[in-house]
Amino acid sequence: MFKSIQPRLFSFDVEWTPDPVAAEILTGVKQDPPHSFASAFRSVWDYGGASEDNLQPYIKTILCRVVSIAGIFREQSRPGVTPTLKLITIPADAKDVDKTKEAKILEGFFKAVGRNQPQLVGYNTTNADLPILIQRAIVQGISSSGFAKRPEKPWEGTDYFVSGGEFHVDLATILGKYKNTPSLHEAASLSGIPGKIHVTGDSVADMWLIGKLQQIIEYNEFDAFTTHLLWARIAHFADLLSDEEYQLEQVLVRELLEEEVDNGKEHLNEFIAEWDRLLEIKSKDLVLERQADDSELAAEE
Repeated sequence: MFKSIQPRLFSFDVEWTPDPVAAEILTGVKQDPPHSFASAFRSVWDYGGASEDNLQPYIKTILCRVVSIAGIFREQSRPGVTPTLKLITIPADAKDVDKTKEAKILEGFFKAVGRNQPQLVGYNTTNADLPILIQRAIVQGISSSGFAKRPEKPWEGTDYFVSGGEFHVDLATILGKYKNTPSLHEAASLSGIPGKIHVTGDSVADMWLIGKLQQIIEYNEFDAFTTHLLWARIAHFADLLSDEEYQLEQVLVRELLEEEVDNGKEHLNEFIAEWDRLLEIKSKDLVLERQADDSELAAEE
């Protein structure tokens, strides 16, 4: 369990696909005719241990290419002051070919994190999201822009690499271990928070192959909001957010969603609708519990 909420916090999620360059280097499948990106992807999956029962296995992150990063940036100048929330999406424009390059995406992330030094929050980021960002930055020859700089002692500054440190919070490791670790979808949905809507991580590669980068980015943004709401719920459990502060955090997320919709991100209406649906189900569950309690009391009398 984390011990603090830092003045700057970034709840983030990363999306990736097999890397066609890795295919050419490691398997010899080139990116030009008669080959294709689809055959390059297939060769990477095969290299990673694909079988008839599992055609698209989870492969080492270094064999993959980052295509999108999204997160909620939270800033609070001092305790007691209402925090501000901002949606950050890289790339911001799926049609800008230069900004969709992996190197540009990684540079944008590491420059922002190195400059602001936020507390990073994610789900399974210890095993997946942070390793792929670091590995792919090294593959691309990118500087970490201060992200990798470590203080002499963990308490003397921001350290994203110390085990159990405060500047990298992996919600998955807090909620369980091994077979008892829920998926983000399970943990969020059962808590009344939207989980996966229409798309899952397994769909990203196929979507990228048919040119649906914009839809991948939108899915990525859904996961960013999900992660932040789950973080707030766990922070409330840990007594780091009071009842009033937890309610306010949800209001701020709702306001951010509505603001983004007004600015043209209409896909986030689906997130709002799913949130309302889950909250209605959760409220019915509470009513049923109260009815059951009343029935037990009546039987005892």
